[in-house]
Amino acid sequence: MKIIVAPDPAGVAVAAADIVTDVVRTEPAAVLGLATGSSPLGLYAQLAARVAAGLDMTAVRGFALDEYVGLAPHDPRSYAHVIRTTVTEPLRLHPRNVLVPNGIADDLPAACAGFEAAIAAAGGVDLQVLGIGRNGHLGFNEPMSPFDSRTRVATLTESTRRDNARFFDSPQDVPDRCVTQGLGTIMDARIALLIATGPAKADAVAAAVDGPVTRRCPASVLQRHGHAVLVVDEAAAAELR
Repeated sequence: MKIIVAPDPAGVAVAAADIVTDVVRTEPAAVLGLATGSSPLGLYAQLAARVAAGLDMTAVRGFALDEYVGLAPHDPRSYAHVIRTTVTEPLRLHPRNVLVPNGIADDLPAACAGFEAAIAAAGGVDLQVLGIGRNGHLGFNEPMSPFDSRTRVATLTESTRRDNARFFDSPQDVPDRCVTQGLGTIMDARIALLIATGPAKADAVAAAVDGPVTRRCPASVLQRHGHAVLVVDEAAAAELR
């Protein structure tokens, strides 16, 4: 695992954007795995600035990491909406090239299988953008998720629902189920790019990097990845050995 420590979140965004930019310039039709949440927002903003300055990402394809069960794509709280407004539109990607898990399908397991099939048909993910939860989750793979799991319906822990309540009117409004790429799906990406900032993520980052590889900290599985890059600020790196 390669670790890059930047002084602050702005430096993290630049360092992460440099990695993504190199991938896109090498392969203009690169396939990106797209995390949601607050961790990658600086990266996406930095990429948007580079697109405005001339970086061409129009051929890039994307697969979102997760979605809430029960929220329609037009719902402003959905990750489909987040991806559309923070990635697809500012990076000038074609909407048909960006796929988000379907959280309102009549047959959710079939929709999950179809999402996996779409990734395979695209040739796999070249670079997967990741954040990390305070409990070590990747995507919505909560502690004790199987390392070989694929895209599936999962149940959110109460701690994750509390952390995400800031995006909803009340904690009770946060869905308790989601569709998430599995840890096995994430590990298939050719590059895994994990972004973390702030002191609240320091314990999780240390567990993922320095701790044992254990299902209690899903992100620790990245220790087994052939090309994992961790980009953190000094606050998130504070507990690293």
